Amino acid sequence: MGEPVVVVNNVSKKYRLYHERNNSIKIALLRGGRAKLDREFWALNDVSFEVTEGSTTGLIGENGSGKSTMLKCIARILRPDKGSVTVTGKMSALLELGAGFHPELTGRENVFLNGAILGLKQKELQERFDDIVDFAGIGQFIDEPVKNYSSGMYVRLGFSVAINVEPDILLVDEVLAVGDEAFQRKCLERFKYLKDNGKTVIIVSHAMSSVVNMCDHAVWFKHGQKMADGVPREVVEAYTGSIVMDRPASGSDTGDRWGSGEAKIDRVELIGRAGETIKRFPSGDPLTIRLWYSTSEPVPRPVFSVAVQTLQGIVVTNPTTREADLVPEKLDGVGHVDLVLAHCPLLPDTYDLTVSVTDFTMAHPYDVRRNVVRFDVDRKGRHEPAGIVSFGGTWALR
Repeated sequence: MGEPVVVVNNVSKKYRLYHERNNSIKIALLRGGRAKLDREFWALNDVSFEVTEGSTTGLIGENGSGKSTMLKCIARILRPDKGSVTVTGKMSALLELGAGFHPELTGRENVFLNGAILGLKQKELQERFDDIVDFAGIGQFIDEPVKNYSSGMYVRLGFSVAINVEPDILLVDEVLAVGDEAFQRKCLERFKYLKDNGKTVIIVSHAMSSVVNMCDHAVWFKHGQKMADGVPREVVEAYTGSIVMDRPASGSDTGDRWGSGEAKIDRVELIGRAGETIKRFPSGDPLTIRLWYSTSEPVPRPVFSVAVQTLQGIVVTNPTTREADLVPEKLDGVGHVDLVLAHCPLLPDTYDLTVSVTDFTMAHPYDVRRNVVRFDVDRKGRHEPAGIVSFGGTWALR
């Protein structure tokens, strides 16, 4: 890494929040020309960090934490109320894709207009025009007015123009999810090309795996303050570990529930290494999932099941007692059934549990409790940079 090319020094930025604004000249005159100021909101508060030449830096944090405001201060769109931002080199910002596009002009005309706004000369645009169109995948629609484009075509063309400026410093605000899967891959390849050619990239992203894999440096923002600054994996772990989500209490009737009711799952517990009830544990630790049941009448050949899901609804695993040959001839009374994991292979994230007890065919539910428990898995030691579960294998190179 080279010398610092972006130096953020004790930057603070405030916004004025108004209780009532003057929406007309008449209202302004009646109020004496003044809107009613409610309060001042500090979007950034005494933030300092450096970005070195040729590095890729990720700015992370929850919505409203100050990431985008920081990026706009670096891009000189906003002026800090306190502190300073020093930038060395040619800079281009992908803050709002397609900003500067005129809806009545064709894609071709907008490429030259937008490229000129971003600092490219006419000759440079002519040389790069075919690459821009090919990258955007617009093809035969390049001579159509952009008002007729789909939203995907519109942002792809805007991204393609901006990415072909090839600046010394590129600022990117949450545009890694532009377009379809194929276009996203092209975008990532383009970022790799910029990085391999010594360009400095600063991105705002909510995709933590992308930050860990793509970045050399990360900064975590919270309520306008810098919370951590350093190695991406460590900063991401600090950020994700700080997130506390509202979750249903174990044993309460939360989430969806249905079934005929002859047998019920009254309570679900996660039991940790020391036998304590937990809702958070490190990846790879032992775990017992305990289902407390009761019956109102004898139930023949019942089957218990546990489904682990990501917050996006992806089912990670769905083991049942039928596959484990643990099906009693009859269930009567109260008790519990345990699913014991010597090492839980889930990678760090937040997960939901859905549990059920059914008849042997699994077609008739006695009790199904959807998303009855939410739990967190923390990082412990080295793990895969992305995914849901760890294979836990060992590498060998000969």
